[in-house]
Amino acid sequence: MQSLFLGKVFIPQLNYSILMIIGLVGKPSAGKSTFFKAATLAEVDIANYPFTTIKPNSGCGFVSIDCVDKEFGKQCNPREGYCIKGKRFVPVEIIDVAGLVPGAHEGKGMGNQFLDDLRQADVLIHVVDISGSVNETGEPVPTLSYDPLKDIQFLEEEIDLWYLGILKKGWEKFTRMVMQEKQDLAKALAKQLSGFKVTEDMVKETFARLILKPDECSTWEEKILKSIATELRKMTKPMIIAANKIDVFGAEENYKKAKEKFKDYIIIPCSAESEVALREAAKKDLIEYVPGNDSFVVKDQGKLNESQIKALEFVKTKILDKYKSTGIQEILNRSVFELLGYIAIFPGGVNKLVDSDGRCIPDCFLMPKDTTALDFAFRLHTDFGKNFIRAIDVKTKRAVGKEYKLKHRDVVEIVSGK
Repeated sequence: MQSLFLGKVFIPQLNYSILMIIGLVGKPSAGKSTFFKAATLAEVDIANYPFTTIKPNSGCGFVSIDCVDKEFGKQCNPREGYCIKGKRFVPVEIIDVAGLVPGAHEGKGMGNQFLDDLRQADVLIHVVDISGSVNETGEPVPTLSYDPLKDIQFLEEEIDLWYLGILKKGWEKFTRMVMQEKQDLAKALAKQLSGFKVTEDMVKETFARLILKPDECSTWEEKILKSIATELRKMTKPMIIAANKIDVFGAEENYKKAKEKFKDYIIIPCSAESEVALREAAKKDLIEYVPGNDSFVVKDQGKLNESQIKALEFVKTKILDKYKSTGIQEILNRSVFELLGYIAIFPGGVNKLVDSDGRCIPDCFLMPKDTTALDFAFRLHTDFGKNFIRAIDVKTKRAVGKEYKLKHRDVVEIVSGK
């Protein structure tokens, strides 16, 4: 028998913990690039004019969970990501796609290029300037003069119309071929839309929800196709709203209006600029700050100049004291764990939590919901999956079978044959 924590199987040290991609979307100048920097602390162009981002930025952000190391009386040594004060930060890929404007699905504002960049995203964070200081095309206007609630509606509509355009293209020819060759419509449509990560089950669920009969597909009008496009977009591109620039005077009222109007949406107030300020201060060792926390600690007041002191005081009183965080980490966490339903699983050994390199609880994998012990074995290494014998819940020391569904923050040992 062999186990990961017996050190008998080589696992490539790649970014294998990253399986999903988070896409940042929104109109120009809404604060997407600042949000991207806040989440990744990467150096990107940040300017107040449309189309600052010409090519999609891709970077490594992190979702946070309570680490399991303290439950074993240990200190973990992450191979990827990091751990601060009991919070484990697990890497995710984030792409910042250039701003979308009304008519993007028709190619306006370089829309086709940018929409195509979104194909790879599993979940979308729609960054909205909740202060209403930029108009529908991303041009600066007086604060509170533009209604940001329009942005929430327009972006989903643009993506829905983009899906519809793909769906409509050659629909008559497609349905005629399906009928003549007696193909399964759900399977054929899933194959056609595979670039959007549409699955056969998603199509079947859509048909059931809309009460559609596949054998009548040749008679479906655009209204029905639009409904199909919307349902599939919701499944493949779930969206969370980042109500950015909440620190601007008057923005809170717009946030409250958005919450009232869009009750089915997850809308989180945030200040990307505040998060950037805190992370940069922490990076310079001026403060102790754990992303997502409601406070920070100044390490040496004497190292701060007057403007830095004022900036930190503003963030503390106007953001952290009031909203309990800058919102950035909560948005990332809820995107992955709530909208996508992912769970975090730690490989470990019942008798040994240290790998062959001497790292304690080195890895944490983000796995889709309903992941089984066998699924996790294959994720670790193909040989583990092929030669699976059993898995062990390290916390309870209980052996489980291949069909056992793992839970969030499980620590699992995989035992396999040679």
